[in-house]
Amino acid sequence: MKRLLFFLTLCPLLSTFAAQPNIIVFISDDHSQLDSQAYGSTEVRTPNMAKLAEDGLKFTHAFVASPSCGPSRTAMLTGLWSARNGAQANHQGKRPDVPSLPTVLRGIGYEVVSIGKVAHNSWAKFYDFDAVIGPTVGISDTAEVAKFLSERTSKKPLCLFVGTRHPHVPWTESPTYDPAQVKIPPTHVDTAVTREERAKYLSDLTSADTLLGEVRALARDKVTGDTLFIYTADHGGQWPFGKWNLYDAGIRIPLIIAWPGTLKPATTTDAMVCWPDLLPTFIELGGGKVPEGIDGKSFAGLLRGTSTTHREQIFSTHTGDGDMNVYPIRSVRTRDWKYIRNLHPEFQHQSHISRSTGPSGLVYWKTWLAAAEKDPAAAATVQRFTTRPTEELYDLTIDPNELHNLAADPKLDERLATMRGDLDAWMKQQGDTQPVFNKPLLQGEPVTLIDKPAKKAKAEK
Repeated sequence: MKRLLFFLTLCPLLSTFAAQPNIIVFISDDHSQLDSQAYGSTEVRTPNMAKLAEDGLKFTHAFVASPSCGPSRTAMLTGLWSARNGAQANHQGKRPDVPSLPTVLRGIGYEVVSIGKVAHNSWAKFYDFDAVIGPTVGISDTAEVAKFLSERTSKKPLCLFVGTRHPHVPWTESPTYDPAQVKIPPTHVDTAVTREERAKYLSDLTSADTLLGEVRALARDKVTGDTLFIYTADHGGQWPFGKWNLYDAGIRIPLIIAWPGTLKPATTTDAMVCWPDLLPTFIELGGGKVPEGIDGKSFAGLLRGTSTTHREQIFSTHTGDGDMNVYPIRSVRTRDWKYIRNLHPEFQHQSHISRSTGPSGLVYWKTWLAAAEKDPAAAATVQRFTTRPTEELYDLTIDPNELHNLAADPKLDERLATMRGDLDAWMKQQGDTQPVFNKPLLQGEPVTLIDKPAKKAKAEK
C-alpha cells in the first residue's frame, strides 16, 4: 500500500516531467533580421537558417528590448526591461535583488546550461545556470557543445543556450564575399572600404550560420525526445543606424523556431514578440508558472496554435555604451508606425563606429566623412547619424528603412500625440529616470577618438 501511495503521489510529477520539451537556443551576436536568406536576403549565404525556417516557424516581427549586448541579454534572462532590472548602460549588470528566470526553469525540473556568450561579460554566474561553459565572448567552434552533450548524464529535460561571437567585430580578415558584389543599404555611404567591410561582415554571418548547423546536428544526435530548436540574435549589426540605435536595423532580429511534431514546417507569423518574452514562454511550455510582475509575456499560445497575435506595441530603450556612445533614446513601435524620442538632441550621436580606434568601423567611417565633403547625399547621411531631432515618426509601411521623419507633418499630429503619450505612460510605469551615463559630446564640440571604452559607467549629475 505504501508503494502504491508513493507511486500515485509521483505520477503527476512524472507526467509533467515527460511532457517537458528540451529547449536548445542558438544566439548570434549583432545580426540584423534582414541579413539572412530566411528573411529574403539574396546576397548572404545562411543555408542553415533557411533550413531551420523550412522546418519550423519564422517570426517576422521579433524585437529586442535594447540594441546593445548587456541590456538586451539581461532583459532576456530577467524578463524585465532595463529600467527595472538595472542594466541600462552597456557593461552594467543587473541589480543583485533582481531574480533570474533560469532559476524558475531549474525549479520546474530543467537542467539549464550556458555555453559561450549568453549573458554579457562574465555575468552568467549571476543567473543560476547549472553550468557555465566556454568563452564569455562567444564560441567560434562547436567543440565545447560537442563535449558537453557527449558527456552529459542528467536525465532532466535540457534547456541549453549556445552563444557565438559571430558576427560581432572584429570581422574576419579573409572574407568569402566579393566586395564589388555586396549590396549597400540605403542608410549607408557606398565607398570601396564600406564594401570591403561589408564583405567581412557577411562572411562572419556565414560563419555564424555554419555553427548553427553544427549545433543543430549535435542536438539531433545527442538530445533525445521532444525538442524545440531556436535561432535568434541579441540585436542588429554593428553598422551606423543599427546597433546602439532604435531603428529596426538595431532592434528587429531573426527568430526561427523548429519543433517537430508540433509546429507546422515552413510557416510564418507576423505576431509581435520581444526578447523578454522568451523565457516566460519556455517556463509555460515546461509546465511552470510565469512569475508575476515581469514585463515578459509567454507566447506559448503561438507555438501551440491557440493564438495568432501577441503584442500590440514594442517598447525599446537605449541608454549608452561607455564614453563611445552617450546618447539615450526611447521608442514605441506598432506594426506600422515607429515613434522615437531622442532624450538629449543637444548631444552628438556618436558610437564605437565613429570614435573607437579599435576594430569597430572607423576604417570605413573616415571614408564616409571624406565623401561628405563632396557629395551632398553622403553629407546628409553623416548629418543624420550625428545630429538628431527630439522626435522621429516613421510610417513603416512605405518607409521600412526609416529615412523620412514625419514628426513635423501636421496631418499626423494626432498619431504623434498618441504615440508620445503611450511612450510617456510606459516610461512612468517602468520607473525610467532617463539617466545619462558618462560624458556626452555636445553639438559643435570636436569629435575625439577613444582607445578603449570606459570600464565602468558613471552617471552624470
